[in-house]
Amino acid sequence: MSDFDDLVRKIDSCTECVLSRGRTRSVPGEGSSSADIMFIGEGPGSNEDREGTPFIGRAGNILTDLLKGIGLRRDDVFITNMVKCRPPGNRDPAPEELQACSGFMDAQIELIQPKVIVTLGRFSFGKFFPGEVISKARGKPRQWQDLTVYPMYHPAAVLYNPKLRSVLEHDFGQLPELIAKTITQSQTEQPNTEETVKAQTMTLL
Repeated sequence: MSDFDDLVRKIDSCTECVLSRGRTRSVPGEGSSSADIMFIGEGPGSNEDREGTPFIGRAGNILTDLLKGIGLRRDDVFITNMVKCRPPGNRDPAPEELQACSGFMDAQIELIQPKVIVTLGRFSFGKFFPGEVISKARGKPRQWQDLTVYPMYHPAAVLYNPKLRSVLEHDFGQLPELIAKTITQSQTEQPNTEETVKAQTMTLL
């Protein structure tokens, strides 16, 4: 069993908060375990709770369409949520529920090692930059430790305010360039092993 499979097993059997009592299935996440982009939402809804798959309801359809708009499939990225079990009535996750799942979220980031984390909505944005307002931060990439975090509105916002669709499309449109830039930077920062060995050899000589 891989470390990733082991993590999924732990999520499936977790009873650390009250959300575990009402779940049909946990929703660990879906996509490539070596993805360059990780999308982090809020929590599963009723469809996700039933199927064990994130973002498959109406908001999920919007996310899938936005990905297609920049030439990506769901299999190309990794999609997950801050909490892995559905909050009753699709209410906001409580602080203690977010805390109970925080270790799982940290472990997923560590295992996948994405180049860019896209936070969808205020709860996932708040994990990295607590206290900041998503409406002011969205569409502006920033650094968190050694990762690039790119805040966006949650796709569900479009269901309540259709005018936000164009905002999300704009922010998604910047992702390909952001990924390319991040990959180039990481390659530039990596030491050239061959040149390092040559320099060390010359020093010894």
